[in-house]
Amino acid sequence: MPEIGNFVLPTVLLERGVTDMVRISDARMSGTGFGTVVLHVAPEAVAGGPLALVRTGDLIALDVPARSLTVEVSDEELARRRAEWVPPASPHRRGYAQLYVDHVMQADRGADLDFLVGSTGAAVPRHNH
Repeated sequence: MPEIGNFVLPTVLLERGVTDMVRISDARMSGTGFGTVVLHVAPEAVAGGPLALVRTGDLIALDVPARSLTVEVSDEELARRRAEWVPPASPHRRGYAQLYVDHVMQADRGADLDFLVGSTGAAVPRHNH
């Protein structure tokens, strides 16, 4: 997932007195971020996840108690968008960045290296950072 997703409120909204709005992302957000956010949406848009299909003007329903996030677009329209979606080309051709693209799993699968799945390792203490 992108390392940082600082999503500031648009100036036009701030000038109208809006102090918060829901922001939805497949990124992480540092401890300096604030406001109402939904993070780590997975799979990521770049991998063809649900955010890849969202378009400007789409309505999104967020129901926190029900733990649901729904794009208010018909199944037929989403299927059309999915069929037209083309993955972006990776700018990485080698090295760690390409290793990351090829082998780090999505956030919902632990963002671990896929070739380590099933391996044993040292426990990571809760206070590790």
